[in-house]
Amino acid sequence: MVDDSGTGRLPVVVIAGRPNVGKSTIFNRLVGRRQAIVSDEPGVTRDRKDGVAMLRGRRVRLVDTAGLEEAAPETLFGRMRASSEQGIAQADLVVFCVDARSGITPADAHFANWLRRQNRPVLLVANKAEGRAGAEAAMEAYSLGLGTPLAMSAEHGEGLADLMGEIVSLLPDEETLAEQDGEKPLRIAIIGRPNAGKSTLLNSLLGEERMITGPEAGLTRDAVSVMLEDEAGPIEIVDTAGMRKRARVQEGLERVSVSASIEAMKMAEVVVLVLDADRGVDEQDLQIARLIEREGRACVLALNKWDAVRERQATRKAISDRIEISLAQMRGIEVVTFSALTGEGLHRLLPAVRRASEVWNARVGTSDLNRWFEEAVERHQPPLVDGRRLKLRYMTQAKSRPPTFVLFGTRAEQLPDSYKRYLINGLRETFHLPGTPIRLLLRGSRNPFVKQDER
Repeated sequence: MVDDSGTGRLPVVVIAGRPNVGKSTIFNRLVGRRQAIVSDEPGVTRDRKDGVAMLRGRRVRLVDTAGLEEAAPETLFGRMRASSEQGIAQADLVVFCVDARSGITPADAHFANWLRRQNRPVLLVANKAEGRAGAEAAMEAYSLGLGTPLAMSAEHGEGLADLMGEIVSLLPDEETLAEQDGEKPLRIAIIGRPNAGKSTLLNSLLGEERMITGPEAGLTRDAVSVMLEDEAGPIEIVDTAGMRKRARVQEGLERVSVSASIEAMKMAEVVVLVLDADRGVDEQDLQIARLIEREGRACVLALNKWDAVRERQATRKAISDRIEISLAQMRGIEVVTFSALTGEGLHRLLPAVRRASEVWNARVGTSDLNRWFEEAVERHQPPLVDGRRLKLRYMTQAKSRPPTFVLFGTRAEQLPDSYKRYLINGLRETFHLPGTPIRLLLRGSRNPFVKQDER
């Protein structure tokens, strides 16, 4: 896996072509891991997906695009094509892929002519050219007028080294694109049910139509990462596929999409849980929130489509009450109301994310922690277990991200859950840790003067 911690300008290599020619397989081969979803079903990739690869000692930013298809602008495929064209406009090199098995199609010829007018360097790749017969079939791509086609098979790894060499040879020199190491970005994942407005939210934050949006639910199928910068520094935001109830998730492609969403959540520091404010909080929203808590991620609750809510005060209270009752383990979670479509209230979201990150990274001094701990035990003594009172001795913070505390004492591992909740709530209130998961680990110590069978 290539480290992408820097924020400097990397050369951009865009992989383009009609649907199902193997663009995502090539993308995965070059980045060195299965990052883009691959399927025999055409049109799986809908949004541009970024990744960083090391090719012959050169770091490059790869962009996997949706298939180029002729379609009306207002249709889904028209919007997918527009997104791909926007990506090509930002490319330092376009890798144009055709399918050697099926030969050159009218669509290939159409988009090859279009590419020649874009004033971008183009590397022609004839994929699925396994063996001698495939290499001979690849020669048909000469007719596109884009130079000598490079025959390869991404599925079998044939020609991959040649592809890497050709890409590097066609890139601008490093003086033109000087890399500068910078601050590591804050990693955010946008999670929620289908059609909650996640992609519209990302587009509004970026100020461009980066993600495919529309009235159809489930347009985003892959976890797509983009970079932006606010006043506090760089941010990496991952837009994810909508997560439905497990019973409704179909086999195959949707299951892979949900897995990619969960993986993106695990890699994030802060998760923005997007809800449709007009629909309120349902059980699936709570299930997603519990999953975020179990993974120990910071969370901000984003109530989208706020402009469509009529009774705002009553709606806000109903949602807050439901969250307070059902997500006690994330008490104090920050709630931001906005409209991703109009931009109303959107300026409050990233500051809220930054605040959640600060809490998630918080550390409490050992002396302050134990002064509070002694007072908490004095106010409310630990309960009796098997007729004997537990002896709790001291507490320390083991780590942050999320805040994790270790409690030491005789038979501390037998501490009831109710007393653990009492301590966690006290930690949250005293040290100002709202909305973030808090871990409390118990470490018991055995009395050497008591025989094992007497304990």
